Amino acid sequence: MVRVSDTPASPAPLHISGLAFSYRTGQRAVDDVSLRAAAGTVHAILGPNGAGKSTTIACAVGLHRPSAGTVRIFGRDPVADHSFTAGRTGVMLQDGGLPMAARPLAVLTHLSRLYASPLDVTELAERLGITSFADRSIRRLSGGQRQRVGLAAALIGRPRLLFLDEPTAGLDPQAALVVREVIDEQRRAGASVVLTTHDMDDAQRLADEITIIDHGRVIAAGTPRRLMNGGGNRMLRIVTGSPLSAEVSRALAVHGSVDQTPGDAATTLVRGDITPADLAAITRLLADHDVVCEEFAVTGRTLNDVFLDLTGRSLR
Repeated sequence: MVRVSDTPASPAPLHISGLAFSYRTGQRAVDDVSLRAAAGTVHAILGPNGAGKSTTIACAVGLHRPSAGTVRIFGRDPVADHSFTAGRTGVMLQDGGLPMAARPLAVLTHLSRLYASPLDVTELAERLGITSFADRSIRRLSGGQRQRVGLAAALIGRPRLLFLDEPTAGLDPQAALVVREVIDEQRRAGASVVLTTHDMDDAQRLADEITIIDHGRVIAAGTPRRLMNGGGNRMLRIVTGSPLSAEVSRALAVHGSVDQTPGDAATTLVRGDITPADLAAITRLLADHDVVCEEFAVTGRTLNDVFLDLTGRSLR
C-alpha cells in the first residue's frame, strides 16, 4: 500500500476545530474540542465514561451535525460531503450497527461490494478468527466476536482513516493481540487511526498522539512521553510489613505527593521529580526509624497515573 503523505496539498485525514455538540435535551456532550490526526499515526482519545469521546467520533464521521465548530476529513465536511468522506473512512462503533440476523461472512461480502478495491473477505475473516463462528448469526455471537466482525467491517474497504471505538473491549488476550497488530499495520501502511480506549496500556503502547477529554472538553494533549513526563515523572513504591507512621509519612511528603494504595495500607507511593538525592534521603529516613522494606522500587509515571491525576480517582 502506498504511504499516504500529509502535506498542504493533501489535507490532514482528520481536523477537528472548536467542536461542540448538544442533544435536544440541552445537554452539552462536547464543548470546544480540537484535535488533528496525521497520516501514518495513531491518535488516541481518552476520557472517563460519558466524557464525550464517542460523541466526538459520531460527529467526526457525520452521524451528528455539530452544534458549533468544524470537522474536516481530508479537507471535506463529513455531513455535507458524506459520500466522499465515507469512501475513505472505516468506522467501528461501540454499539455495533451490524445486522443481527445476518451471518458474518455475508455482511463482509456485502460491504466488500461497495468498494473498488476491497480486502479479500476470506483472508480478513481468517486473520481475525471469524471463520470459526461464521455459521452463526451476529445475534448469537458473544460481545468479543461481534467486536471482531465490527473491526473487519471497518477494514474491508482499505480506509485511509480508521475510527475504532473501544476496539479491544470484551476481547480475550489472543484476539486483543491481533487487534493491536492490525492497528500497527494500518499505521505502518500510512493510514490514520483514531481510537478510543479505556485500556491505558494500549494507549501508551500504540498511540503517537493522545487527547484526553473530560466533561466534553480537552484537558490535556500531546505524545504519551510528553504527558507522562509532565507533573512529576517518577513514582517510588515502598512496601513494608506494616503501615508507616504518621511521622514518617509527613517526612516523605517533602520529596513528593504521598499516597497509600487503596486496600493496602502497607504500600506507600511517593510521586514527583524524585532525584538520587531524594532516594538517599528517603533511605536514611527509613533506616533512622527502623523501617524494614519488603520492596523499594522507582518506576516512571505511567499513562494511567496521568489519567487518574487529571480526571480524579472517584467513581462517576
